[in-house]
This record gives sequence, C-alpha cells and structure tokens, in this order.
Amino acid sequence: MAVEEPKFEILERFGDVEIRQYGPVVIAETEVEGEFGAAGNEGFRRAASYIFGGNQKNQKINMTAPVLQEEKDGKKRVAFVMPQEEKFTTLPRPNDSRVNLKEVPARKMAALKYSGTWSEERYQEKVKELLDLLKSKNLKSKGEPVLARYNPPWIPWFLRRNEVLIELE
Repeated sequence: MAVEEPKFEILERFGDVEIRQYGPVVIAETEVEGEFGAAGNEGFRRAASYIFGGNQKNQKINMTAPVLQEEKDGKKRVAFVMPQEEKFTTLPRPNDSRVNLKEVPARKMAALKYSGTWSEERYQEKVKELLDLLKSKNLKSKGEPVLARYNPPWIPWFLRRNEVLIELE
C-alpha cells in the first residue's frame, strides 16, 4: 500500500542532490533528549501514538513518510508530516502534551538520498557530504539538517531509503 509523501517540485539536480520546493505542511512533533538512535525511537513512538488515536477525538490519522529527525539546541526533534488533506485547525489535539502540532511554511530544501542504516555516524557522513556539495555550488543553508526516514524498521537496512534535508536561503 502506498504511503503519502509531502509534495515537492524539483528545481535543480546536481550529482546526487536535488533542490526541491516544498509546499506548506502540518507536522506532529515531539522533542526528545538522549542519544541519536534512542531519541529517534522514543520520538517515533510518541508521534505514532498521536496518529494511532492518542488524541482528543481518538481519531486515527493516516501514516505518511518520511519520519523527520533533527537536532536543535542539543535536543532531538522527531516529527510526522500530516496527510495533505488534514488542516492544522481541524486536526485533533494530542493527548500527550509532549506532542505538538505545528504549521511549516513552504520552503526550498536540498536533499541527498542514501540507503543503509539510520546510525548517527552514517547520517553525519551524509550531512557533511551535502554541505560540501552545497558549498561547491555557492548555495547557503539555513537551519539544521534533517534526517528523513522513509521505511519501517523491519525493512532490511540495505533496502532503506533515507535522505538528509536542509533548508536553503
């Protein structure tokens, strides 16, 4: 069964990088402390609880991909993008006060696809690769890099689709 992904337009490609224009989205986000992998797992569980009915209406919300993870101010943030038909004003409020709904405006992002594990080491390797490629094209990033995980954990690591995303000025 196909899982919905945020819509984007590819503006440019160079090497393994795509420059994409994303439309606005709504996310369910939670902030987690701890090491990269454990924080990602805990954040996933919290956000999944919300979409599986852990909200004021006990409403199930369709799963989308990717699951997003970023680090900001020493804390990890894990987020699910809400389905396109869901609106911030009509989504039920989360039962867990650690899960917040947030509107994210349209933005231009650089994306570097890769397969493999979700390890912090591999992710940091790909962040450096993306930032170096952007620098070589005189493109300036803003904000923090984001790990985008597209597959469930039972997919073998070598078949997983991952991306590093970073917003551009």
